[in-house]
Amino acid sequence: MISSPHPAPPEVDWHGIDTVLLDMDGTLLDLHFDNYFWLTHLPKRYAEQRAVDPTQAWEQIRSLIQGHQGTLNWYCLDFWSRTLELDMVELKREVAHLIAWRPETPEFLNWLGTQGKRRVLVTNAHRDSLVLKVAHTGLDAYLDVLFSAHDFDRPKEDRALWEALQQAEPFDPARTLLIDDNESVLASAAQFGIQHLLTIHQPDSRQPGRGPLQFPTINRFSDLH
Repeated sequence: MISSPHPAPPEVDWHGIDTVLLDMDGTLLDLHFDNYFWLTHLPKRYAEQRAVDPTQAWEQIRSLIQGHQGTLNWYCLDFWSRTLELDMVELKREVAHLIAWRPETPEFLNWLGTQGKRRVLVTNAHRDSLVLKVAHTGLDAYLDVLFSAHDFDRPKEDRALWEALQQAEPFDPARTLLIDDNESVLASAAQFGIQHLLTIHQPDSRQPGRGPLQFPTINRFSDLH
């Protein structure tokens, strides 16, 4: 498969931005860990538990997942631990060595700090997953505050998430930038009124870059400064 061409770097008016909202998986961190976990490691362990073929295991898991796409359950490790009768946190620990930054991420986050921008992590990931990834990357040292959508009992695809976030972390939507690899999330944020929106060309380093996309797209964080 041929990767789509790298997008031209978008123009960002940093003088008009006070707050930068940042997604985690596929934005700050390489999505390869999550894709490998859900598509390979989890089906393997589920197959072992149920004594079925891994392909059959994945079909069973996928049929369950599809019914919850875009909801908080989709991202909830507690929900999937109950549903699949597996310890999802422990399974993630088994492949935690695959957790990795996307290129230039720490440097970009440090640069945002030097520019006086408020750096806010907003992830759909369950808190247990967030804790695991912080432990393996030191992500929290590069951010001012970290939020999970589970803190607000709704996913980022729901406009009400942004309203709840604004109560917890006051920000001016007109002076806020959101960077996220999920275009449904970006569409929800746009509906709420967040003015500056960017998405990611290649969330998974082992997969081709995506395109064309609905929102302005970056390939590397160095394109932004």
